[in-house]
Amino acid sequence: MKSLMEIAIETAIVAGKRILEIYKEDDFQTELKEDDTPITRADKAAHEIITTELAKTAIPVISEEGKIKDYSERKEWQQFWLVDPLDGTKEFVKKNGEFTVNIALIENNKPTIGVIYVPVTGELYYGEVGEKAIKTQHKGTAEEIKLQLPLIKNRNDKCIVVGSRSFKDATTEQYIKEIPQEVEIVSRGSSLKLCMIAEGTADIYPRFVHLKEWDIAAGVAIVLASGGKVTNAETETKQEINFNSETLEAPFFIAKAK
Repeated sequence: MKSLMEIAIETAIVAGKRILEIYKEDDFQTELKEDDTPITRADKAAHEIITTELAKTAIPVISEEGKIKDYSERKEWQQFWLVDPLDGTKEFVKKNGEFTVNIALIENNKPTIGVIYVPVTGELYYGEVGEKAIKTQHKGTAEEIKLQLPLIKNRNDKCIVVGSRSFKDATTEQYIKEIPQEVEIVSRGSSLKLCMIAEGTADIYPRFVHLKEWDIAAGVAIVLASGGKVTNAETETKQEINFNSETLEAPFFIAKAK
């Protein structure tokens, strides 16, 4: 019997391949959702593939593109899948390659398994909290090389801060100013920012603009599995992030490499 990790990995890769097929076409059939964020037929196709496959595990699924169960029902869930079928739709539309498939398993409000697949590059990140995090260059063969994360440790020169395409919010700018090292800022789309933290190719990812829980769940699991930390910046004691809130809105957070 396949493990939940194996199911999540295989599902992410299949969805990613379908996304890539659409990516190579001309018409994405892009629309705007109620929150003014874009959705394409690639988002919808990946959602259908992922929810169909994960439903076979008999574990509930929350997907960005699906109908969300009422909080009165899902607050009782001790285990569920949390999915962003195509994270970085804006990057997909821009055709810059920086988009991912994100699948996380949440247990007792904490992420325990995370899988992130990058369709354009074939990079696959996955991790189980308390075990280890792995990066592979998935080529669909037994020859793929598995690299345990983090790849880079104990770099003591610059502090590499990764963030979204712009650092225009004042809180992030102030946070960066207070870092007691020379800082280099790197921009990445989608959950690739958290992948960089897990790799150790970036040191800090401060986020003071709200995201949804499905944007970060898989990445948080992988960072934690790599030995890094992701803390809730809205709590005085910098607690770990809980998932499955009533709004499914993620808190401000700070992710740090091992």
